[in-house]
Amino acid sequence: MSTFNAIGVAGSGVTVYRKWLDAVSDNIANVDTVTRTSEKAFQARYVVAQEAADGNGAQVGGVAFGSAQGIVTYDPDNPLADNQGYVRRPDIDLGGQMAQMMMAQRAYQANLAVVDRAKDSYAAAINLGK
Repeated sequence: MSTFNAIGVAGSGVTVYRKWLDAVSDNIANVDTVTRTSEKAFQARYVVAQEAADGNGAQVGGVAFGSAQGIVTYDPDNPLADNQGYVRRPDIDLGGQMAQMMMAQRAYQANLAVVDRAKDSYAAAINLGK
């Protein structure tokens, strides 16, 4: 694998993990979003990664969505509550989302480190010729 190829592969990983971090942060931001029971709950977003089309690296293949059913909870003081006092909340596990955030963040940092090491390697090779 050449230095430039390593930069490209790691760069594609950076892009995938950034999209994953975006999805997780969106899920965390909406974990307490409340809707009427007659409406859909916020649907969690999950990034689907796949091998890049050229076989070098990864790419986002799509986004999967969580359940629109959510969880119906009793909250009679909420202004969106129905006649029985129920509201709909998203079915998002905050602990699971935090774990995904840590995994994506570490993988993002690892891919950036590969780009940095490959760049240093390329610079050192150029300096050999001087």
